[in-house]
Amino acid sequence: MPYRVLADLIAVTHVAFIAYVVAGGFLAWRWPRTIGAHVIAVAWGFGTILIGFDCPLTHAENWARRQAAVAELPPTGFIDHYLTGVIYPDSALGLVRLLAATAVLASWIGYVRLHHRHRHLSSGAV
Repeated sequence: MPYRVLADLIAVTHVAFIAYVVAGGFLAWRWPRTIGAHVIAVAWGFGTILIGFDCPLTHAENWARRQAAVAELPPTGFIDHYLTGVIYPDSALGLVRLLAATAVLASWIGYVRLHHRHRHLSSGAV
């Protein structure tokens, strides 16, 4: 039972990480020091998709599932198991990826504009 709870906690952490990859740049508008962490998270998140990096959270969840004698995630991974076909249809995967990338890009553009404007205003320039 404790390993099953651990597997569930890891899954929740995984969802939170994915949400941070997609929307964390908007948090940097309010807390600018978080932009570095967001850049790293995006590089890792998109790297798992584009390059095929192994995700340590998937490995940790599978370990906890094995300890709990529960079936492991399929080889296709966390997103395919919990999100694709569940939250959005399989046919929308490309659109979901495009929307996620657009959200990241928009958050970074907004960050740069806000940060540049703040620096510009605080320097006394008009």
